[in-house]
Amino acid sequence: MESLQTNDALVTRTHGTDLNDSKVDLVLLHGWGMNSGAFSSFIPYLQDYFRVTTIDLPGFGENAHHLPKPYTVEALANMISAQLPKHCVLAGWSLGGLVAQKIAIDVPQKLAGLITIASTPRFSAGPCWPGIAEDLLTMFEAQLEKNYRKTLERFLAIQAMGSATAKNDIKTIREHVTEYPEPAEEALKRGLGILAKEDLRQIVGRISVPTLRLYGRLDSLVPTAGIDRICELHPQADTVVLPHASHAPFISHPQQTADIVTSFAANLQQQRAS
Repeated sequence: MESLQTNDALVTRTHGTDLNDSKVDLVLLHGWGMNSGAFSSFIPYLQDYFRVTTIDLPGFGENAHHLPKPYTVEALANMISAQLPKHCVLAGWSLGGLVAQKIAIDVPQKLAGLITIASTPRFSAGPCWPGIAEDLLTMFEAQLEKNYRKTLERFLAIQAMGSATAKNDIKTIREHVTEYPEPAEEALKRGLGILAKEDLRQIVGRISVPTLRLYGRLDSLVPTAGIDRICELHPQADTVVLPHASHAPFISHPQQTADIVTSFAANLQQQRAS
């Protein structure tokens, strides 16, 4: 079963509404240019243990008409945090992971745990910081003005690059994402700006909630060369690197990713019970 909640704020979808109170609330946030459809094939791997809620980021999917001004990580975090179930585990993929980290910094009392998937406190490359090349982000911004569909297609290709199942990964995400409303052009543009400029490195060490950082070794957008740097900034976090995954491990390796996420949440419950 699936329930849809709408109000003056954001649309949320809860998957698996069997009223089983023993299930852990898990909230999934998607990445740039995507929507919650990206998780459609992953959610079935989670539902035995979790009550899964998906929330489209403002400006995307079913929340395409919600555009905060200014469009910032802080504004996105504020809007998302208002819709979170109590003491949930919040999992953010890529740009969604940046928003999730901001929520964990600002309102830790809302969370039982934080999971970032192929995410980082700063996406763009800089001095002694591996990341997305500035000229690549500039190219995407220029292409976005001409043809956003083609831009998204190229971005999908880069996300799957390196995965042995890259073609199928792209097809899976594309099929599910296109079932949702198209994103607002403003959100696409401002979202790219966030990827290019947002920097949480100075404050990411403040995250106090238990954290799991999950990466793909073949990821070109969040390169493994930067993982040690992130560990230095946030040493309290657990880190797992999937050796054969790229930027979307929950698509290429859904069972392995689900097992890691479930194990993390189970440990949280054990700690709270003891």
